[in-house]
Amino acid sequence: MKHKKSLVDVQGTIGIEVDDLGERQKFSATQLVAMYLGWLRDTTSAELKTTRQAILDAASITSLNVLRIMNDNTAAALGYGITKSDLPDAENPKRVAFVDVGHSTLSVAIVAFSKGQLTVKSTAYDRNLGGRDTDYALVRHFSAESKEATFRLAAATEKLKSVLSANAEVPINVEYMNNIDAASKLSREYLEDLIADELSRMVAPIQRAIKDSGLTLDDIEAVELIGGSSRIPAVRARIAECFPGKTLSTTLNQEEAVARGATFSCAMLSPVFHVRDFSVSDINAFPIKVKWDPVPSDPEEDTELVVFGQENAMPSTKILSFYRKEPFEIEAVYAEPRHLPGGINPWIAKFTAKGVPQIGQEAPGDPFQVKLKTRLNANGIMGFEGAYVETREDKEEPAPMDGVEGGEATAPPPPKKTEVIKHEIKFVAGYTTLDKGVVDTLKEQENSMWENDKLVKDTEDRKNALEEYIYDTHSKLADRYAPFIQQSEKEALLALLAEQEDWLYTEEGEDATKSTYVSCLYACKALGDPIYNRWRELEDRQRSIASLRETLNTYMAQATSSEDIYSHMDEKDRQSVVEKVAVTQKWLDDVRQMEREKFEDTMLTMTEISTKTPKTEAEQEAKKQEGGKKEEASGPSEMDVD
Repeated sequence: MKHKKSLVDVQGTIGIEVDDLGERQKFSATQLVAMYLGWLRDTTSAELKTTRQAILDAASITSLNVLRIMNDNTAAALGYGITKSDLPDAENPKRVAFVDVGHSTLSVAIVAFSKGQLTVKSTAYDRNLGGRDTDYALVRHFSAESKEATFRLAAATEKLKSVLSANAEVPINVEYMNNIDAASKLSREYLEDLIADELSRMVAPIQRAIKDSGLTLDDIEAVELIGGSSRIPAVRARIAECFPGKTLSTTLNQEEAVARGATFSCAMLSPVFHVRDFSVSDINAFPIKVKWDPVPSDPEEDTELVVFGQENAMPSTKILSFYRKEPFEIEAVYAEPRHLPGGINPWIAKFTAKGVPQIGQEAPGDPFQVKLKTRLNANGIMGFEGAYVETREDKEEPAPMDGVEGGEATAPPPPKKTEVIKHEIKFVAGYTTLDKGVVDTLKEQENSMWENDKLVKDTEDRKNALEEYIYDTHSKLADRYAPFIQQSEKEALLALLAEQEDWLYTEEGEDATKSTYVSCLYACKALGDPIYNRWRELEDRQRSIASLRETLNTYMAQATSSEDIYSHMDEKDRQSVVEKVAVTQKWLDDVRQMEREKFEDTMLTMTEISTKTPKTEAEQEAKKQEGGKKEEASGPSEMDVD
């Protein structure tokens, strides 16, 4: 069935419309990420505030506890530095350039390492340059040669790209599709010509990261490559050209470097794990400014201010001062919208002060100095944390009690102490985060879809279990189980298996419910399990009987031994052991003589054998004393049977 999907607007954000359980449903990007996170939960970086908040909302929908949101390159840098014990002091840090050539994005970070800490100096990106561009170039090239087989070319060219990293020329074959077999070959040099434009675009982000860091090439000691596409020789060569005289390193796992660093970060934040202390200082990737409307009394005042500039450290708190007498509003937005990824809304948050306390004026009628506290947290999310007006009051310190005896005190009067009092302003802050009611609704929807997915998987598992049981039992009836089944049982079981197998491949059997598959499996096992149990009992019974006889012989030898280590046993205890051993041996011999045919249910089971080992309180005490004496003499002994 072909599933139609289309891009739609979902509450002002981009989403898709798809068929779900026979109905057309709309899902926002946040919901889609929540579905993905839920899948990760069952198995095991965003730079913008809006996308970071969407990640947190998505995690909330799927009930995941997010410890921290971390940039990809910062996570990789943490994995690089936390394991190194030879880092220099903070006065002379080691600077490393991380170049991540991923599937769809090229990112560069310059990071300074010193003992116990890392500091990100600069970052730069090309969000539309990565390994997929190479894949597209190869698909375009080969589709021109064989247009009918384009569908499979995407998968074949990705493999071709990897093989060309180690070979000069590689053939490509796309087998039968729409009656077409496609075959061609490609050289590494021709591939480099195909992606020449993409290679030239790699230079700008690298140069921008170096420039923004305020460092020179000589200051950078190492260049670390991550991302699968960094294995392409032409990509490595272009990166090397940007760092002349530097050796490109791949000390990190190129696919797992980011995940490994993020795992270290979680371990550092968790009380369960003990990890080496390592401080991470990240930076803001896009400048954030606040803007407001001018007050009527001062129409010429500035109406915007960059609060957290590019490469501002995270976390960071800043206090902004405004002179206001009446309620006011302030908005936070990204200062350079043209640099944001396409489609990202630059709006971040809105602060609305409900009122301004009528205190703290320098003169009657003057506006009040309002202080607004803003914070860029460790997740890179900017928010308004509070607003207040300060007043100052002079308070006299209590006078000292000491004085000069018989005269007046000579100490000067105590100075007055100025106390700063904060008067909080009531405010409302609006963000891009989803309302709690919306999150709860989406969580219910996600849980419902998760339950449906689980039911589909469980149903498929039960169907596979039934099919596996049919084929497995079929083969064993003619071989392993043959001596353990009568002809009438065999015919009945084979007839049932054939009936269930035929039903499985009907339209009804293909789309049956989970309970139906379970019932069919139970029906088959009702006839098959007795046969299996006879075979299993015979296999295990032989070992159990041998073990029981060995135990009986050991007890008999101990009870009749004249060795000194058994001298503590009196005649009564010895006789009790001998009698119990004799009774158990006779029972075993009698039962063995009454054994039935293999295709009949046995009279002697493993459970019954395990209960026949003669153990009395006297025996336990004798063995306990025996064990103590032997341990004093020569340590543990293999004769301890308990």
